[in-house]
Amino acid sequence: MKRISLILISCALFSGLVQASSNQAWNEHRQQMLKACLAASQFKNAHARSKPAEFDDQTGMSALLVEGLYPQKHMKQRTGTELCLYDRKQQRAYVSEWSPQTK
Repeated sequence: MKRISLILISCALFSGLVQASSNQAWNEHRQQMLKACLAASQFKNAHARSKPAEFDDQTGMSALLVEGLYPQKHMKQRTGTELCLYDRKQQRAYVSEWSPQTK
């Protein structure tokens, strides 16, 4: 009986370690997200403007603000911002123009 209790306690203690993501895994995820978001952006000289916002695993999404220069000639190299939503499961990025000003 003591042996079974010891095994159950050991499993309970170490199961949290197995489920947690390592720092290396998070860094790799952020690099993949940044690469996908910059590729999906239409901006020239695009770069991350914010730290990623990580949503829970139920949504499976991360968000990142991307800043860069509008490529269209009539925009005259104006700076713009896009919101990038990154689907962690599909590893795909979706961008939309983002304007932080309220109306």
